[in-house]
Amino acid sequence: MLYSINLQGIYTFDMKTLVIQVDIFSIHGGPDGYITVAEAENNVVETINGDCHDFNSLLSTSDRDLVVRNNGDQVESLKRKKLGLYFSASWCGPRRRFTPKLVEVYSELSPKGDFEIIFVSGDEDEESFNGYFSKMPWLAMPFSDSETRSRLDKLFKVMGIPHLVLLDETGKVLTDEGVGIIQEYGEDGYPFTPEKMQELKDLEERARLEQYIKTILVSRSRDFVVTSDGNKLKIESLKGKKLGLYFSASWCGPCRRFTPKLVEVYSELSPKGDFEIIFVSGDEDEESFNGYFSKMPWLAIPFSDSETRSRLDELFKVMGIPHLVLLDETGKVSTDEGVGIIQEYGEDGYPFTPEKIQELKDLEEKARLEQSIKTILVSRSRDFVVTSDGNKVPVSELEGKTIGLYFSMSSYKASVDFTPKLAEVYKKLKEKGENFEIVVISLDDEEESFKEIFVAPWLALPFKDESCAKLASYFELSILPTVVIIGSDGKTLHSNVAEAIEEHGIQAYPFTPEKFAELAELEKAKEAAQTLESILISGDLDFVIGKDGAKVQVTNLVRKTVLLYFSAHWCPPCRSFTPKLVEVYKKIKAKDEAFEVVFISSDRDQASFEEYYSGMPWLALPFGDARKPLLSRKFKVQGIPMLIAIGPSGKTLTKETRNLIMANGADAYPFTEERLKEIEAEYVEMAKGWPEKLKHTLHEEHELVLSRRSSYNCDGCDEGGQVWSFYCQECDFDLHPKCALEEDKETKADEKKEGNPKEGWVCDGEVCTRG
Repeated sequence: MLYSINLQGIYTFDMKTLVIQVDIFSIHGGPDGYITVAEAENNVVETINGDCHDFNSLLSTSDRDLVVRNNGDQVESLKRKKLGLYFSASWCGPRRRFTPKLVEVYSELSPKGDFEIIFVSGDEDEESFNGYFSKMPWLAMPFSDSETRSRLDKLFKVMGIPHLVLLDETGKVLTDEGVGIIQEYGEDGYPFTPEKMQELKDLEERARLEQYIKTILVSRSRDFVVTSDGNKLKIESLKGKKLGLYFSASWCGPCRRFTPKLVEVYSELSPKGDFEIIFVSGDEDEESFNGYFSKMPWLAIPFSDSETRSRLDELFKVMGIPHLVLLDETGKVSTDEGVGIIQEYGEDGYPFTPEKIQELKDLEEKARLEQSIKTILVSRSRDFVVTSDGNKVPVSELEGKTIGLYFSMSSYKASVDFTPKLAEVYKKLKEKGENFEIVVISLDDEEESFKEIFVAPWLALPFKDESCAKLASYFELSILPTVVIIGSDGKTLHSNVAEAIEEHGIQAYPFTPEKFAELAELEKAKEAAQTLESILISGDLDFVIGKDGAKVQVTNLVRKTVLLYFSAHWCPPCRSFTPKLVEVYKKIKAKDEAFEVVFISSDRDQASFEEYYSGMPWLALPFGDARKPLLSRKFKVQGIPMLIAIGPSGKTLTKETRNLIMANGADAYPFTEERLKEIEAEYVEMAKGWPEKLKHTLHEEHELVLSRRSSYNCDGCDEGGQVWSFYCQECDFDLHPKCALEEDKETKADEKKEGNPKEGWVCDGEVCTRG
């Protein structure tokens, strides 16, 4: 066997061959400054600036040529064995987790007869060494030989423990990352060569990314998928095809709306012969599965194979449906955002690779830069919009006009309520002769619903036109109703003026930045002049009602702190919050009579209102009061429960009152900025001395970070919590500080019992390092 040793900078010699006789081997120097070692025995030389080591010179001294077992037996020869040098110490906390794992691996590999571990102790006294070594089935450097232990520390640059250096049978260092390898691969990592590590990583990569179709779609009793007419198709026949795994169910409304679009795309791509879709059902019974699957032209996992369906759900982390995972021909996941891609690009997204999607995004960006009314509204198969009677109007006739693109859905109440208001503004602008037009982008599934949007003589894209979904994506639609304004130059003037139209009507026209700046100034002036009367009085409606139905004049509430409580009996979060608010209300009222709550109901009928209100001790707007929608619009109520605090001056204090009460109860009163600052200071004081991060046995995957959380449910004790949590954002895992810190104290106490780290060392997490 030959070994190369670099002598440059160590010896000065001319460029001739030189021969040095050394004990058991001879070294032949060459003209390139390197020498080769011809092995004379089964020993290996400790290299100069190299990574091969003679076991005898490495592990022995002039007066000791053996290592020992924990029963006192002496071992002299380690020839032809792979070695692990295990640097550890009894005082090192992290070794508690690693040493038992190493014992397991050693027990599996020891029978092979060609692998040994040698413990290189960092203990400070022989008693600690003996106690720790007694639990190890391998060898050790004698504790008395501190010289060799120290030399090995330096030679292998041990900066932290536990540390495991793995050597092959020649003494060559395979890796100094043995701890990580043992933790990750265990005995499967043997013989720990770079080639073996690469093989394992390749296998991991293949398992993670290149999910071979057979392994993820078959089960122990099935190697086929089915068609909607009951035929079976061998999974083997899908090899080399691009696949879409379609997670869906008949009971899911969004799924039923998406499936027809996917059928269209599949019909376009199926003739290519290299693309297939497999339906993974979430239906609860076979009858529902069969009815839904009968409308699909692709394949499916049999309904009876619930095990595979559940496994695929878990494998692809399906958190909601419809969900479409697209795989390339090797089984590699191209994307798990197939639903969005199909909705946005349709068959144009094929073959759904990251490169193809990026290409389409680049084209979109170019289109944005070169945007015109034609690039927005014209498609490959259509260059017109339609009127209510089906007549076609060329898109070219809209050039030079201000256009409102009205995204609407008749099944959505907010759209239904808004449409008449928009129609009124449209009618007034047309009467004034303004160069303005509305084009409806309907997201309806039913043609009858589509026809209902023509409450005004405006225009629309044809029913179920492919551009509707594309434009919703293009303009990043996130709420309905939305009215996008396109200026006379074809550029986007405003992303959504629906709220401005609700608030200001025709005064919001022409929807320019200057007009919105003007409206903002008006809003500021309104807020500055805001009083409780201006909020709660509208025409003759100048009262609220008490528990007995008697009218209470709004003027009686002036100079009080008033909470406006938007809520409803049908809303579970509302029903959950109301008892808390009742408790807080009683506490505050006991201290300060200048406080009141006014319930503003979103209940569906008088009976529900009365039942819900019967459990409330405060005032209310009458059910169906005309002020309710005005107040909802004024305070931009998008969800309930919502609690608005109005101060004694009539000015809005905060819209975050609910969170403040959940976190602080009655202590949040009077909800002023000054009180909020005091509370913030109390929060900071509360967390003094707490660690910023910690590890916990209930969540060993990641560290938990001290985080501000308005409210949460503790995953430790299953009780609610507010303000502070030890939190893992990736896993959405919360622990109360009391739950997290109690274990932290116990862990530290355990570590103290086992002994403090050696002087000059710091133990943190999984490793002890030199300080």
